[in-house]
Amino acid sequence: MVYTVTLNPALDYEVLVDGFRAGELNRTSWEHMHFGGKGVNVSTVLHGLGVGTTALGFVAGFTGKALEDGLKARGIPTDFIRLEEGLTRVNVKICSGGGGGETEINSQGPAIPPAALEALLQKLDRLGAGDVLVLAGSLPAGLPSNVYQTILDRVEGRGVLTVVDAARDLLKGVLSRRPFLIKPNSAELAELFGKGSLTEEEVLACAGSLQKQGARNILVSMAGDGSVLLDETGAARRLGVPPGTARNSVGAGDSMVAGFLAGWLETRDYAAAHRMGAAAGSATAFSNGLASGEEIRTLLPLF
Repeated sequence: MVYTVTLNPALDYEVLVDGFRAGELNRTSWEHMHFGGKGVNVSTVLHGLGVGTTALGFVAGFTGKALEDGLKARGIPTDFIRLEEGLTRVNVKICSGGGGGETEINSQGPAIPPAALEALLQKLDRLGAGDVLVLAGSLPAGLPSNVYQTILDRVEGRGVLTVVDAARDLLKGVLSRRPFLIKPNSAELAELFGKGSLTEEEVLACAGSLQKQGARNILVSMAGDGSVLLDETGAARRLGVPPGTARNSVGAGDSMVAGFLAGWLETRDYAAAHRMGAAAGSATAFSNGLASGEEIRTLLPLF
């Protein structure tokens, strides 16, 4: 079973506004509500690929209920902790037609009291050998900055494979816990090493540094330039992207994590896992939302 933890999930409201103009009345020509947060996205894509998964984390208020009910309606098992105060956040992404780019507005989310964190840790005590734990995304207010380390320490020694998809200090702090997989994107990797951008050689060098610090496998997504996997066998694997029109960046990296895990659990082969991850990330980038299992498997032969 793959358990995902999203400490700050969201309803992601994505709209298309042709010729968006700040400070003026704008009308949408397309809109969609995603049940989001990085771990939630991973569970959604895993479910589509037929992999058993449960989404964990915190929800609050009527927006939290909408998120939980929406996932259950799609058949995605959840075991969220319901907070007594606050609202699960709503993030807004405005896509402007005519090459106007994307504007994102991300909310803060509810504060997490210590008792709620302890309740989550107790849920994680049931994980054991063969399970996978995915920690993904930013921290909401009220949680200590070392909470990812605390969670990994909680499951240490029980044969749980751990995956972390986070940025900056959240990622650096977990390396000594030897996570099975980390998945920075190239921009996050550059920021981590104090650089403006990275060549492919520099991506591999930086990934190698993270591996020396403890991460077993490093999967780096590079948007239109594809992805690089530095795995624990010492192999450096490079994949490009198939032909297609990029429509959406929301959840592409999360889809890559889900695809990689689905491929690994099916084959125990890093090359196959990388191909499935690349297919999943590309399929979501070519879709208006998270890709379905069918869309992912359709692209898989192209890698």
